[in-house]
Amino acid sequence: MTRRVTVSLDDDSATALETLLAETGEGQSEVVRRALTFYAANLEAASGKPSENLEQYYKMLSSGEHVLLDIDFLHAFLEHCYAGGDPDPEFVAAADRVSDYHAREYAERFDEVGEILEWLSFCGFLEVRCEGDGVYHVVFPSEPIRWFMTRFIERSTVDLPAEIEIDQGVSKVIVTERTDD
Repeated sequence: MTRRVTVSLDDDSATALETLLAETGEGQSEVVRRALTFYAANLEAASGKPSENLEQYYKMLSSGEHVLLDIDFLHAFLEHCYAGGDPDPEFVAAADRVSDYHAREYAERFDEVGEILEWLSFCGFLEVRCEGDGVYHVVFPSEPIRWFMTRFIERSTVDLPAEIEIDQGVSKVIVTERTDD
């Protein structure tokens, strides 16, 4: 079912509509339908009140330092690295170089391991629950991701003003942060 709508446009809206018509080659009705659908799906951002997560995603992606990656690609990639048993030594060395770089970056950016775990959770690598007193329960979606991210956490936190201890389970770990206070 279609409905007819009459809309009054100000100069800015009329210019925007004309621009969209020229750039898309679509008809006016199609452009308006798509614009309304997009607006409804992105109301929070379009109303000038983007969520904190949306702002973080935008910053990560616009810097060119991060990319969106389908989680299935990540699983396939890590499972390939695990094919035949232990991960490929060249992959481990490359991953360690990335972890070591992040250790320097994280030392300037974060004060506690909990902040790093929250950041990695935001990035989609893990789920974290703080138990208090520097104890964190961390859940991973698969064993290869647990191995990969646990190694990353160990190496990328070495320059923080605290030591960490990691007790590993099958798909989760307990990270305990110990400070010298």
